[in-house]
Amino acid sequence: MRTLPLLIFILFTVLSEATAADTIPTPPKKKLSAFRRMVRNFSRVDTNYIEPQKYNFTVMLQNTTSFEGYTLKLQDDHSVVFAPEPSYKLGPYFGWRFVFIGYTIDIKRLKNEAREAVALSLYAPQLGVDLFYRKSGDNYRISRVNFGNEAVNNAMRKVYFDGFETSERGFNLYYIFNHSKFSYPAAYSQSTVQRRSAGSALAGMSYSRHSLNVDWDKFHQLMDDKVGAGTSVAVADTSMHSTNISYTDFSLSGGYAYNWVFAHNWLFDVSMQLALGYKQLTGTANKNSRDFFRNFDFKNLMIDGVGRTGIVWNNMRWYAGASAVFHTYNYRRSKFSANSTFGNVYVYVGYNFGLKSSYRKKHNKK
Repeated sequence: MRTLPLLIFILFTVLSEATAADTIPTPPKKKLSAFRRMVRNFSRVDTNYIEPQKYNFTVMLQNTTSFEGYTLKLQDDHSVVFAPEPSYKLGPYFGWRFVFIGYTIDIKRLKNEAREAVALSLYAPQLGVDLFYRKSGDNYRISRVNFGNEAVNNAMRKVYFDGFETSERGFNLYYIFNHSKFSYPAAYSQSTVQRRSAGSALAGMSYSRHSLNVDWDKFHQLMDDKVGAGTSVAVADTSMHSTNISYTDFSLSGGYAYNWVFAHNWLFDVSMQLALGYKQLTGTANKNSRDFFRNFDFKNLMIDGVGRTGIVWNNMRWYAGASAVFHTYNYRRSKFSANSTFGNVYVYVGYNFGLKSSYRKKHNKK
């Protein structure tokens, strides 16, 4: 993760230059460095398709709903799905250009947090990055199970279980090819307005670290408590006492995104990226797996994905909408596989103010 501060710095540089670039010409007397000129030219947009933001500041009220789900598949086609109750957070935000600062309150857990979670997405015209960190708490339920026994399947559904722990942290970095006509910020950060429909191919890379721990002894004891003594021995593999996995995921991704302008000031976006990820075991118990090239195995290549969708109304002064960002990761071994899906759904309304000086001068001339 040492490269993460550098990636954030580069993206912030591009963002700051992009907000200044757009279609506003640089005053002749002001000399720019070669790097800044390159970034500004790189960030220019076609104003027939994208209208740049005219205001410096924004205030916004946003509700964030977080979802998680973990599907574990065992031998004999047995499976268990763990999922916590969704969290609902509400709070105000204040923004200056591309920088947002806010505070949210978990409506369902005002006294304490059962989970730790941070999710941040930054969108420039041609680059985007998703940063995430999640650590499980003690509020997981067994969403459903399949052990080939209806009594077990029904009795274990929606039961709380404190023997499951998981965490994920990492980033996705991606490039938007048709950034002069297609605007991710229009769909997800409201810093531009898409005026004509357009799409773009995407390409990216990601790095993430995952850990998953299951106490199967607790799970089998819970099964005996809910169904009857001896049930776990009859239907499950009680020789499996625990599962402890830590792995690093390196991946390359590709996909496509499309902004549909179906009415004036309205936008609907759908985006999908599939990633080919390499899962490398980490931790003290897996020291021999750390040499990537010497221990490379095609069996460790697996498919992951990132999906986004959003709908927004934006007349430049007021805006409102909803969006969702979901990540999915897969891990597979001969007798065990895991699929983790997590994401956030946002509903928001906001107001822009503080006309930029360049637009204020144009307005005064009129």
